Amino acid sequence: MISEQPKTGNGAPLENGAAYSRHSAVNAAPLPPPLSGEPWLLTPGPLTTSAAVKRAMLRDWGSWDDDFRTLTAQMRQKLVAMIEPGPAGGDLPGEHAFDCVPMQGSGTFAVEAMLGSFLGANSKSLVLVNGAYGRRIVQTLAYLGQKTVVIDKGDYLPPRGAEVAEALIADPRITHVIVVHCETSSGILNPLREISEVVRKAGRKLLVDSMSAFGALPFKSAEIEFEAMVASANKCFEGVPGFGFVIARKSALAATKGNARSLSLDVHAQWAHLEKTGQWRFTPPTHAVAAFMCALKEHTAEGGAIGRCARYTENRDTLVAGMRDLGFETLLKDRWQSPIIVTFFNPADPQFHFERFYEELKSRGFIIYPGKLTTVDSFRIGCIGRLDKAVMGELVDAVRQALTAMGVKRASPPQKALFERERSRELLDPAPIQSPNPSL
Repeated sequence: MISEQPKTGNGAPLENGAAYSRHSAVNAAPLPPPLSGEPWLLTPGPLTTSAAVKRAMLRDWGSWDDDFRTLTAQMRQKLVAMIEPGPAGGDLPGEHAFDCVPMQGSGTFAVEAMLGSFLGANSKSLVLVNGAYGRRIVQTLAYLGQKTVVIDKGDYLPPRGAEVAEALIADPRITHVIVVHCETSSGILNPLREISEVVRKAGRKLLVDSMSAFGALPFKSAEIEFEAMVASANKCFEGVPGFGFVIARKSALAATKGNARSLSLDVHAQWAHLEKTGQWRFTPPTHAVAAFMCALKEHTAEGGAIGRCARYTENRDTLVAGMRDLGFETLLKDRWQSPIIVTFFNPADPQFHFERFYEELKSRGFIIYPGKLTTVDSFRIGCIGRLDKAVMGELVDAVRQALTAMGVKRASPPQKALFERERSRELLDPAPIQSPNPSL
């Protein structure tokens, strides 16, 4: 196994992990299989959900009704409490400094809503890129006509505080820094706290895409200074697709008025309407919200982000150890590997074809994800969702069976993949982080 204690993807102990540690993950009863013979979804979302979350969608809701407005208000309050446990810093005594604005649509809709609302006409953004979702942010900003500067680390490495600081010194016109917390095209976990501290010292503003991390990786406003953050219902909270949400400082939300270049993706307008009426501006995904509230109860029962991360970490460790025993190689060094999703190189064996491999695993009850790397062929296996280490062990057995069925004798990758990985590390990997918790 990669580690014997609950760790983040880069080998650092979880904060406050000693108190909760692996108890929930190790001692919990095995999770039941999906309903009706569904396959396990080993993806970064949508993902396998519990039977209770599915049942929560059997009721119809009126979006204007008091019951649904109460549900929305409770959801917003619970999400804010996760990053800001006690009221502090608000305009009134006992008031939270942050608020939560749900936005209909996929995670990308919510990311675009954040970017289009929090960046004004005179903004200039430094975008930290090390995968497909960072590149998607750059593409979105181009559509919005925003001025950008990019630090692109390729597929293998995280952006580091020193180079962010250097870029901010070099260009005083940069107003915002934008980073993906966990880049799921590779599985890399970026050092968010280190970046946040640099941005704070430089007097700039931080926008965070925590789509695939929030709910499992620690994220507290007292430790990470940020302007706005966006996440999704159907990732680490184990809800279903249908909406994302922006958590932001109320002062920042108020300042976004008039920035949006889209009617439906205007975060300020959505926030103002929710505050005035308790309703979403346009038809909300009522069933998805009800499912999410059930998922939040399960999240709390598991011990919140610490408990959930313990299970996901066990899933990752079981997966990586088993796949390496079969000869597979991971894209990332252990120190950067998140507990969210793992990228493996395709085997060099000429009998290996991803499409056949995918179908072989699907026939055995597992659905995985194709790779998104730019230089070599790969595939990805998610560690999140309503699954545990027993499921990951069954998956490794299914992989072994699939390779045998395909006639693949060796799972080791081509030398090109290993060469590119090591070359990138030698050229780009700077000194180790000094923080006691590099995952942040």
